[in-house]
Amino acid sequence: MTRLLVTGAGGMLGRDLVTVLRARPDRSVTAATRADLDVTDPDAVRDAVAGHDVVLNAAAWTDVDGAQTRERDATAVNGDAVAHLARACAATGARLVHVSTDYVFGGDATRPYPEDAPTGPVNAYGRSKLAGERAVARLLPERGYVVRTAWLYGAHGRNFVTTVLRLAADRDRLDVVADQHGQPTWSYRLAERLVALADAALAGDAAPGVYHGTASGETTWYGLARAVFALSGLDPARVRPTTGDRVPRPAPRPRYSVLAHDRWAAAKLPPPGDWHTDLAEALTDLDGRPGAPPPG
Repeated sequence: MTRLLVTGAGGMLGRDLVTVLRARPDRSVTAATRADLDVTDPDAVRDAVAGHDVVLNAAAWTDVDGAQTRERDATAVNGDAVAHLARACAATGARLVHVSTDYVFGGDATRPYPEDAPTGPVNAYGRSKLAGERAVARLLPERGYVVRTAWLYGAHGRNFVTTVLRLAADRDRLDVVADQHGQPTWSYRLAERLVALADAALAGDAAPGVYHGTASGETTWYGLARAVFALSGLDPARVRPTTGDRVPRPAPRPRYSVLAHDRWAAAKLPPPGDWHTDLAEALTDLDGRPGAPPPG
């Protein structure tokens, strides 16, 4: 039986990971929420990792704007804690699948970033996540896997898609940024991909290193909002385009963070599916009917 540890199991992605993993009886899953495991405590991390074959790290500081003024705190979770996990996995022989972000890139590209493209984050959050990537590469080169994702949405927790659905019920029109390009990614679909990568790693089919775990295709936040409206039976004309400079945020955002997916084929895994197709399924899944907001 494969023994797996999921850190950050109380979050949006972590909860989906646990659901996917527990669907098969040949897996023993330890779901560690923030209350169960302080990933910034190296002794606690060492004890938690012991006895597991794979660690899937979904624990993260995800407050992008908060990281801009609390970079040290963000790096403690997104960088130092990842180093603790990598060291613990190195000591026990476990494999580590760590979730990173498109924000490690500068956003000045004009076509999808390959996995080996030079990094250059434009904000503190991106720097903190890059520190975690480097820790995996340095401390666990033979059994460490980094999966970059972006624009996550899902049934658990706050995210752009559920926010759009909530605002659609309260406002006649929404102004949404149309000059930032990325790939909306359903957290449940990403969880399936992370588990498939863990299985391939255990089978010896997936080489360690960086993979890109976003959906395929690309759009803007404006395009995503219009798709949410259309798929929910609402009028997409209620969504109006605006520019990022008219919606100032403490942390700058990359203008273009579309990721390429070339490494999946080498791991004998199919490429990610289209973002629009996944969104349609996700919206139905939220409450059994298109467009329904998540419970709570």
